[in-house]
Amino acid sequence: MAFKWSLNPYTGCVHQCTFCYVRAFERRADRPSDDRYGQAIRVKTNVVEVLRRELARPSWEDETVVVGAATDPYQPAEGRFRLTRGCLEAFAEARNSFSIITRGPLIVRDLDVLVEAARRAEVSVTFSVPTLDHEVWRRTEPGTAPPRQRLRALSRLVDAGVRVSVGMAPILPGISDAPSQLAEVIRAARGAGACGIWANVLFLRPGTREHFLENLARDWPEELARYEQLYADRAYLGSAETRPVRTRVAELAREIGVADRRRVRLEPPAPAEQLALAV
Repeated sequence: MAFKWSLNPYTGCVHQCTFCYVRAFERRADRPSDDRYGQAIRVKTNVVEVLRRELARPSWEDETVVVGAATDPYQPAEGRFRLTRGCLEAFAEARNSFSIITRGPLIVRDLDVLVEAARRAEVSVTFSVPTLDHEVWRRTEPGTAPPRQRLRALSRLVDAGVRVSVGMAPILPGISDAPSQLAEVIRAARGAGACGIWANVLFLRPGTREHFLENLARDWPEELARYEQLYADRAYLGSAETRPVRTRVAELAREIGVADRRRVRLEPPAPAEQLALAV
């Protein structure tokens, strides 16, 4: 990961994405990584209290924390338990920077907390939108909100002044990497107000590999042999396969204008001015 600290108020994920890299960690923990993954959500009921204690430690150096790196923080369970919201409030109170990764439109519920936190520290949100293709979405992200619904939520956050980008991950070779498909996502992200785009390709560790290939054989059997060859004896593709996709996404982002958008910095309200009484 490209960050040091992460926070996940829940483990297990109802999104049940076929490509989810967390399945590999579930397998290492002797928990189901197949179709049973996501049927049970583990709720860290005291996470807010523990987070507040950790943020208050004299040794804590106010480093950025990524919320949702392993499990989407806006699970349906969040509507009941409100743990993610509590964690964001704790970050805001501590003036600690954080970033959120999500596929969940429920984040708009916490717009008030995000705006207040962004007045005090660095705050950013990334919506994961790897594709707008209906069939690819339906088959690979069966438990998620539709991609355009996520983009509508993104637009709500942008209108409030929150910094929001789009993560196109994972891009699937031969399935969602056509230039027209990539451009469609980037144009929609630009239209919603995203301030940036990043992309990554499929990552297949044991645990994720078996589940993904099983679903691939069902949904795109013509691609199975290609993937078995591409990912033979490795979990991640080399630069020869990944660089062209990332380069194309970066070029499209520049052409369409996403990379040129500037962040609107939220500032604290001006202090009230005491007016003198005229005599």
